[in-house]
Amino acid sequence: MPVSTVDAPTAQLTNQDRCDRCSAQAYVRATIAGSDLLFCGHHFRAHEAGLTAAGAAIVDERHRIGE
Repeated sequence: MPVSTVDAPTAQLTNQDRCDRCSAQAYVRATIAGSDLLFCGHHFRAHEAGLTAAGAAIVDERHRIGE
């Protein structure tokens, strides 16, 4: 199953969305098996290879870090 990575032109995640690992602001949403996982940039980098290999659909808004 191909991985779909989407760079959203408008923000879909808000400052209310928190990383599931550390509670920092989430900038990445990975959807796998019908469930959403939210990640900060640091934790997404740590898990990106596994998520990609598992076929997760990824919405990556890391370009917004620092805005």
